[in-house]
Amino acid sequence: MRITGYRSHGVAAAAALVNAVLGGDDSPDALRRILRDNGFFWREFRDADADELRHWGGTLHPFFTATSAEDAVTMLNGLMLRVPMHPHLSDHEPHGLHMHYAPPSSRLPDRFRATTLMNLAELVVEHGLGRTGVCAADDCHRVYADTSRAGRRRFCSEPCANRTNVAAFRARRRG
Repeated sequence: MRITGYRSHGVAAAAALVNAVLGGDDSPDALRRILRDNGFFWREFRDADADELRHWGGTLHPFFTATSAEDAVTMLNGLMLRVPMHPHLSDHEPHGLHMHYAPPSSRLPDRFRATTLMNLAELVVEHGLGRTGVCAADDCHRVYADTSRAGRRRFCSEPCANRTNVAAFRARRRG
């Protein structure tokens, strides 16, 4: 089974990390949850890794706010020149045979950077920027990565979508 593009755990993890760093909970426990929830080897996370992940979240934020594929591609290409990569096949549970992007001896933060970077690049190649962005709710600056089949997401969360839809409904009723 191919785990790339919009379905990728790396894409969802990148969005979650950006949101944690830019106004959410970026404590070591919260970062560990992001890793666990997105299929990374979270037990390898050390509190000392937190600053590296926080920095990476800030680095990835411009990808989610990019307004053109050209800007996103330029950013990703620049990062791919800086992040150590050594693509290779790996076969372990629970994924079976799949790609790893960082050198086999890499620490967790390096593997996280390489995986999120490559998965975001695959997303742009397969779907452009239509599956990522900034929440459409007023006063929300969180980012999203749409992992649904339909690919129509515009909000970072159900509460933001509901709040916006209720406000629009009430405005229509008043008008």
